[in-house]
Amino acid sequence: MSSEALTIAVSKGRIFKDALPLLAHAGIEPVDDPATSRKLILDTNQERVKLVIIRATDVPTYVQYGAADLGIAGKDVLLEHGGAGLYEPLDLKIARCRLMVAGRPGGVEPGRRLRIATKYVQSARRHYAAQGRQVEIIKLYGSMELAPLVDLADLIVDLVDTGNTLKANGLVPLEHIADISSRLVVNKAAMKMKHSAIGRFVDRLAEAVAQAD
Repeated sequence: MSSEALTIAVSKGRIFKDALPLLAHAGIEPVDDPATSRKLILDTNQERVKLVIIRATDVPTYVQYGAADLGIAGKDVLLEHGGAGLYEPLDLKIARCRLMVAGRPGGVEPGRRLRIATKYVQSARRHYAAQGRQVEIIKLYGSMELAPLVDLADLIVDLVDTGNTLKANGLVPLEHIADISSRLVVNKAAMKMKHSAIGRFVDRLAEAVAQAD
């Protein structure tokens, strides 16, 4: 694909699975299967292109600091990160879901100070600041739906796909914060130093997205 070496950061799971056809269109296919390989740096069919497999929340940090030239990350992660040191040239339109406020049916009584459980602290804070409401944010890393059930929090801010997990726990979506999908991000220095290689890669991915949409 190019004589310039490229390192692409991506997380295991749904994003990686959904990204594979787009990468293949760009001529990049992993030699190792991340589901079975213990390697954290995967070789591809392109000798000078590597895939770095990391936690989803770490993708923008690796790209920001140049440990990876490019990355594929959910918009939810980018909203929390803030986007410093990154270009975001392309919405890949994969791994789509919504960032929502959720709670018990009927919501909560107006006027009282709310406790919000979430791992999306910055997004939740911005959402309520825009409404002029002061809230207490409780940071959790998983099982958000439990928080209102045990009175740890009044509401949660979390990703919602089908809504089945909310429903199973007696909760409902109440407010929409953002539509989420995976985005391609590029290190700003790499964009200058490897402009032709990255430009071709972005163009090929854009073709694949247009065909799939």
